Amino acid sequence: MQSSVPSFYIEPSTRWSSLGLRELWEYRELLYFLTWRDVKVRYKQTALGALWAIIQPLFMMLVFSLFFGRLAGVPSDGIPYPVFTLCGLLPWQLFAHALTSSSNSLVASQNLITKVYFPRLVVPISAVLGGLVDFAIAFVILLVMMFYFAVVPSWRIIAVPGLVLLAMLTALSVGVWLSALNVKYRDVRYTINFLIQFWLFATPVAYPSSIVPEKFRAFYALNPMVGVVDGFRWSLFGKPDPGVSVLVALIVIVPVLVGGLYYFRRLEQQFADIV
Repeated sequence: MQSSVPSFYIEPSTRWSSLGLRELWEYRELLYFLTWRDVKVRYKQTALGALWAIIQPLFMMLVFSLFFGRLAGVPSDGIPYPVFTLCGLLPWQLFAHALTSSSNSLVASQNLITKVYFPRLVVPISAVLGGLVDFAIAFVILLVMMFYFAVVPSWRIIAVPGLVLLAMLTALSVGVWLSALNVKYRDVRYTINFLIQFWLFATPVAYPSSIVPEKFRAFYALNPMVGVVDGFRWSLFGKPDPGVSVLVALIVIVPVLVGGLYYFRRLEQQFADIV
């Protein structure tokens, strides 16, 4: 008995093609290997290795504690300033690393993109996921410092994984736009460092969001990282109340992310030709 042969019909994609999430799931193993490759390559042939995940936030904490906490006298909502600022630095560095890596990921993987077919969205997503290892290591140091300063974690610590996901989605929502644009316009990479530096001071990392005047709070909350950082401090210390800033962050991120995914998909077919 002759077995039936499956038929495949190839049609041109429409203007509003699907996001290809099903295909992305089929390549989940590739996503895992690319993520693990990024982690290994980052510390390959380094003398200190994974210690850099601790050194960077600790040195920034010391600088902020000296200039903002001691010299400028910036308030910290009743929390020891080193713990206060380190708690803000951890989600910020996760976001900054994810944004930088995802924005440059397609150009950095041009040899792979031009030779093998796979959903290109795997590349920026793996770049975002690669920062989780550094965050996990630094988070342990934060817990040790909280113990040293006798700061007892709040029961709301169970919200930390959700806030980590929110920080990563924020990075991915901007990263998919910049990664696609970076393939076509290479000067995009020069704006990334400037964008991150500006974004740092627009985020309550070294200062509490409570010092922002009330009339500017709604506009200030349009920065999704405000909700992320305030949410982290609320989940660990029980204060300050993030209010609606986390909800505003979700409202901002969802359309930016969906729009970025559609834009990425529209340009995806050109990546191998112009990268």
